[in-house]
Amino acid sequence: MNLTISGKQIDIGEALSGHVQRSLDAAVSKYFDGALEGTVTFSRHAHEFRVDISVHVGRNIMAQSHGLAADAYLAFDAACDHVAKRLRRHKRRLRDHNMRSVRQTEETLARQSVLAVEQETADDAAGHDSVVVAEMQTRLQTLTVGEAVMRLDLEQLPALMFRNSANGLLNMVYRRTDGNIGWVDPQNAPPAATPS
Repeated sequence: MNLTISGKQIDIGEALSGHVQRSLDAAVSKYFDGALEGTVTFSRHAHEFRVDISVHVGRNIMAQSHGLAADAYLAFDAACDHVAKRLRRHKRRLRDHNMRSVRQTEETLARQSVLAVEQETADDAAGHDSVVVAEMQTRLQTLTVGEAVMRLDLEQLPALMFRNSANGLLNMVYRRTDGNIGWVDPQNAPPAATPS
């Protein structure tokens, strides 16, 4: 794996670099052979060290994590454990996904997903409009719902829009405030009421 280790206004010694290389290689190779690249960035925030890890393990699969501690080694170890845990979950989901058909996976996730209308907040009721801070363009991927949930968890995203491989329509999975995953599927939505 091509690994880049850097520090923001911190000198990274050879001992720390060696520890990072050995530990991250061991954690990633345990679940994915031939990871493409990784980036480890050390920075200082007040009295703690922050370590950000980003590992590209396969085609469009990126695992990210961070750790905070008073010691750089402890911060890295915490972040490395989080990456290993995410990769283990992802590998297990891939294995389980391959054992079932795509249809069974989508039906299971549909039953387990919690879909509810969000409560209107006081700001929404008062008419406060949100400001668009940034726009970005991205390519939508064709995924099953199970694959989309795996990407959402692996990349720590708040929401993910994708083209559903089962019906070709745009779908979205998102992380709810209660920690569950929600799934928006316009195919199953009731028809919109026409204005009179």
